[in-house]
Amino acid sequence: MKPLCREAQILDNFKAVYKILSALEKAMDYPEFDMASIGPGKLGVSEERWNRYIEMMADVGYVKGVEMTRSITGETYADITDMRITLKGLEYLQENTIMRKIYNAARGIKEVTPGL
Repeated sequence: MKPLCREAQILDNFKAVYKILSALEKAMDYPEFDMASIGPGKLGVSEERWNRYIEMMADVGYVKGVEMTRSITGETYADITDMRITLKGLEYLQENTIMRKIYNAARGIKEVTPGL
């Protein structure tokens, strides 16, 4: 498989963050939410990259209720059991119309294309 160009990698990062925040926004309507639905496997990223996404979103205030721990080997792990989107995260979703359009287009393509 051909590696992604730098711009495509950066775009994929923002798509993953957008998907996580979007799922958390939808979860506001339910008493419980399956966090596995926004896990690294569902987003198609490594666990290390996923942990960094969560850490960055917590650092800038897009999510709260995240506990970050570092192992003795220096690896970072995110406990997202109580993770929720914040007002700042909702503002990010609202302001990021380009990502919303890309995400909706990609979701539409996936729905009509078998095997994706």
